Amino acid sequence: MSNTLFLGKDLPDGLGFAEVLADSGRSVFGIAKSEADAAKFDSEKIYATTWNKSSAVSAHSVIIRAETRLETFDEVVFYFDAANFCTQFEIDRTEDISNAVDTMLNGYLFATNELLKRLDQRKERVSVVFLVKEYPSKYELISSKAAGIVPASTIVSAAQAAFCALAESFSTNVADRDYLSVILAKCAYSNDLYKNEDAIAEWTISAFNTVKTMKNPQTVKQATTWNKVGSKVSTGFSLFK
Repeated sequence: MSNTLFLGKDLPDGLGFAEVLADSGRSVFGIAKSEADAAKFDSEKIYATTWNKSSAVSAHSVIIRAETRLETFDEVVFYFDAANFCTQFEIDRTEDISNAVDTMLNGYLFATNELLKRLDQRKERVSVVFLVKEYPSKYELISSKAAGIVPASTIVSAAQAAFCALAESFSTNVADRDYLSVILAKCAYSNDLYKNEDAIAEWTISAFNTVKTMKNPQTVKQATTWNKVGSKVSTGFSLFK
């Protein structure tokens, strides 16, 4: 059974998602907000450590700790939950920008770079999901008929766009690494599954399973296609942009 490294939605915020992964038979290694939180989940096949998201050394350490605890991992989830980040960075305050950049951008940049370096050493098959749970910006709401929605702060909206750009860039690496598979997935605010974290996690599991059963290594076209959460995973043509 698979072992999954789960990054981007720290425990306990991401516990529901991690529990669905664990219930499928996977062992899960994630990030906890504190050492005390990290110690709470071992009995559920969910293991965790803390992470200094402003440090490349810490990102490297997370990957090594995951390998040590799980022996190895063959799946990685990078989860950008914009709605969750909106609760942390609700308004644009100058004093929050540095922390917001570390939390929503630098951490992902360091982790993806360190992951690729480690995969190049291991050369073992790994499937990576970039999952973004979108939240509408002020700009998007101008032309939207949705009412009663408090728009994302500018920093969250900018970080969401940066995460998507990072995912698209990372996915092109399959051209040089036939042991790497990538799934790009968006869950729009209008998606019926948006408020159902269990269903999003279950779709992620099915996406992993689909890619693993492909007879040939992914092409760049397949890896760089954005998929709609809840729909069939693309294995050759664009389903969602």
